[in-house]
Amino acid sequence: MSKKSNVKITALFVLAVSFIVAAAITLLLAFYYRYVCFQALGGFCERIIQKYPDSRQYILELLKTKDFYAANKKENILSAFGYQPSNLEILSATVLWIAVFVFLTGAILFLFSFWYWHRKSAARIQTLTNYLEKINTGGQGLLLDASEDEFSRLQDEIYKTVTTLYQTRDAALSAQKSFAENLSNIAHQLKTPITSISLSVQMVGEHIGDKHVREIKRQINRLTHLEEALLLLSRIDAGTLTLNRKPTDVFTLLTLASDNLYELFIQKGVLIEIPEKGEMDITVDSDWTMEAVMNLMKNCMEASESGATVHCSYEQNPLYVQIRIWDEGQGFEKEDLPHLFERFYRGKGGKDAGIGIGLSLSKAIIEMQNGIIRAFNLSEGGACFEIRFYSH
Repeated sequence: MSKKSNVKITALFVLAVSFIVAAAITLLLAFYYRYVCFQALGGFCERIIQKYPDSRQYILELLKTKDFYAANKKENILSAFGYQPSNLEILSATVLWIAVFVFLTGAILFLFSFWYWHRKSAARIQTLTNYLEKINTGGQGLLLDASEDEFSRLQDEIYKTVTTLYQTRDAALSAQKSFAENLSNIAHQLKTPITSISLSVQMVGEHIGDKHVREIKRQINRLTHLEEALLLLSRIDAGTLTLNRKPTDVFTLLTLASDNLYELFIQKGVLIEIPEKGEMDITVDSDWTMEAVMNLMKNCMEASESGATVHCSYEQNPLYVQIRIWDEGQGFEKEDLPHLFERFYRGKGGKDAGIGIGLSLSKAIIEMQNGIIRAFNLSEGGACFEIRFYSH
């Protein structure tokens, strides 16, 4: 609301209250006037009757003429005859109608001014609400028309907050882009020495023991995996990872992921169980989602003893498709649970070969496809990963 509108509303409120007060005072004075007349007339009639008792009936007839006025007195003889101030009709009906009209006028003005003020306030609140909704949905924060009212300070504070948030967001995006570029540069820098070391190991393999060669190759494989993971992280952070999402059968996805880990499961002596529960589709990039699922399966396999089984299950409801992968191991450490999906985090149960990046990659890939993931311990023992891909 503008300053001019505020003045109008204030004037309407003052005028309305003035009308109501004037009507109330008019009625009070009118009733007081009638009471005074009643008392005066009663005193006058009492004196006449005391002096001329035979005039009693005559006076009663004269009372109907309303032409007598007397001094005020506490005890009124007219009350003994059943008269009240209202019976004399001293107060004019015109005065009553004027008082009622003034009161109703004031009441209407008051209600109108209140309604007008409420409508203007609601409109201002709705304008500010729409502005915030537009900001929250990613729209540009266009300036609103400046106005002087009770919401002006709130509007100014909203502008300041939105401006600060824009600056913070821009700074965060810039930092994220810089981090992604640095991560990519580090990964590329690692690639050259890894390749050189691999070639050197092949050339000197005949002159050093097999044990040392195997250890060097293991470390090279670890560095190669780290280099690939860093490149993938940089693409995710920079927003350049392209996902080709299409309907994919869950059972097929889990089966292909387990097939890619077949040799690792055989070496560890761990089985994997994937029940077939009929066709059930999720809209995802099958390759990248399979990569995320493989990381979870591998994590469960590494936490299992020889002869144990990694279990998978899946189900669907109107909101989401849920996939669970769990093992028969000791479960997660309590202090590790809040940090499992953090990059480069390695808990107490972490293996020497791990670099603490697989779970964070799985989480990033799943969340990019309208999904969520969580980890928890089963009541009967074992660690469990739960994925939900939402339909909308």
